[in-house]
Amino acid sequence: MSNMRDDNIRPAAAIFDMDGLMLDTERPMIRAWIEAGKHFGYDITQEMVNYTIGLSANDTWVYFQEQFGADFPYEKVREELHRLFAEEFEKGVALKSGLVLLLDHLSSLGIPFAVATSSRRNSTLFKLGKAGIAERFDTIACGDEVVRGKPAPDIFLLAADRLGIDPLLCVGFEDSPAGLLGIHAAGMRSVFVKDVIEPPPEVLATVWRRCNDLAEAIELFY
Repeated sequence: MSNMRDDNIRPAAAIFDMDGLMLDTERPMIRAWIEAGKHFGYDITQEMVNYTIGLSANDTWVYFQEQFGADFPYEKVREELHRLFAEEFEKGVALKSGLVLLLDHLSSLGIPFAVATSSRRNSTLFKLGKAGIAERFDTIACGDEVVRGKPAPDIFLLAADRLGIDPLLCVGFEDSPAGLLGIHAAGMRSVFVKDVIEPPPEVLATVWRRCNDLAEAIELFY
């Protein structure tokens, strides 16, 4: 674990992103986006999908319109994306390294924890259910329950509010630049666990701790 900032707190709650942070979904999602684009005659690249990681469905739609024009059939492409993704999920959902150990540790200490994801609620519950961890969280905040998606702080503030915990006492876990900025904007300390993207220096400058995996973060909670 590396210290990005030196200040220490005893966290009162933990708030987790989902895709790429708890669930190993980003790589299959990238493949599904590319295939869904091809199905409708659009060349969606990995770089484009990387840019959308952590963004809300609406912000992703705006981005692809900017790339391909106003006629880009976002909802149809997204439907195909989710069909392909659901096929992949039927084979099982891999949890990221250390997740269960960390959740067990938090539970043993009585520290509440929540999900704050840009995914829509139906998709979130489907993924968490397939992964077998949906019932473990005290609350779940989703992208279609806030007006502004990441990097705005709204989703993290909603999760903290539902937990009944001051955001200043929460620690947020993220793998995406947009998510890390959202945690920072919410006044929370962030823990970065890399999945696909290495954030730029200005984003890393906001990070409280960097961990190689989620098990490494156990020592933050005592």
